[in-house]
Amino acid sequence: MDRWDSSEALDSWNSWDRFDRLGRLAAYGAAAVMTPYMLIKISWVVGAIAGVLPIGDGFGLAGWVVLNTATIGMAGLGIAMALALVRPWGMRLPGPLVAGVAWVGTGFLVPVLPYAVLDSALGLSDGAPQHRHDGGSVMPGWEAVLIQTSFVGMGLGLAIALPAHLRRRWPEVFAGRAGDAGAGLAHRVRWAVGAGAVIGAVWVYWALGGTAGLAHPAERSAGERLLTGVWGLWALIASAATWTVCHGRPARLPRWIPLTLGWLGTGSLCAWGGWKLPFILHAALAHPAGTSLPENLTLAVVLHIGAVAAGAVMLPALVRTCGSGMSRQAVDDTAGPGTPAQAAGP
Repeated sequence: MDRWDSSEALDSWNSWDRFDRLGRLAAYGAAAVMTPYMLIKISWVVGAIAGVLPIGDGFGLAGWVVLNTATIGMAGLGIAMALALVRPWGMRLPGPLVAGVAWVGTGFLVPVLPYAVLDSALGLSDGAPQHRHDGGSVMPGWEAVLIQTSFVGMGLGLAIALPAHLRRRWPEVFAGRAGDAGAGLAHRVRWAVGAGAVIGAVWVYWALGGTAGLAHPAERSAGERLLTGVWGLWALIASAATWTVCHGRPARLPRWIPLTLGWLGTGSLCAWGGWKLPFILHAALAHPAGTSLPENLTLAVVLHIGAVAAGAVMLPALVRTCGSGMSRQAVDDTAGPGTPAQAAGP
């Protein structure tokens, strides 16, 4: 019996070692593939200020520069985060800082990979923001391809590199099965799980063609419905994963499965809800000319505030339910040489 257990443990270690090497390659790949996107956005800002490149439809110069400067900063942060997942200095950064930035980054990129694939396959849209050049033509095709490739490549890279880094840093959190730590949902988490499920159901309903709660149903394109459906599915996944981890059922399910899905789902809720909320609030409060959102603005504000709050409450519940391993290891990270985290580092 012990011989078989030892063999199984060895096979598991070898599999993890291979995945760890793959994760390191994926981290470098994610940083490299996001670089063209950042360079394109820098050219848009510099070109618009110099007057040699056009400004996007519906924007003034200031708005165009602010928007693209923000995305340049996000791209730079994404590149730094990808490198932190593989370089030795990343292991010396505070664990909560790395985990928090990675949570938002993966929440933005990984959950929309199904949308990017289906959008490209079905030709629902060009997959990238548009700005018009002289004579009304849209951006060159190579720019759109590079932008799409950057997002998809970064998402795929993080989907592999991040679990490898987290497993390297906090191995005990991902070990075992769901039934090892199930203790039920705390009262303040129960509402978040329910809210995530309701929000997801509403978004899926709209994606399937439902019109209740929409002020202008005809203005929803096929691509927007697809993206809304993807957000809705990840909201439902976040709630289901949190329920599974907290209740410990099914007990034999490897813990890393619901924990990873819950990480991505709650990140999607917070990242995309927080990204869209300012635009919806601006439309609801300022009523800018020429802007008309399909959703009822009040309902949209409530949904996105609820998404951010639900995601922010469910993630700590996921981590705490898996035991105090993360907090113990975070203390070890600052304890000096010879700690488990540093010994596991590159």
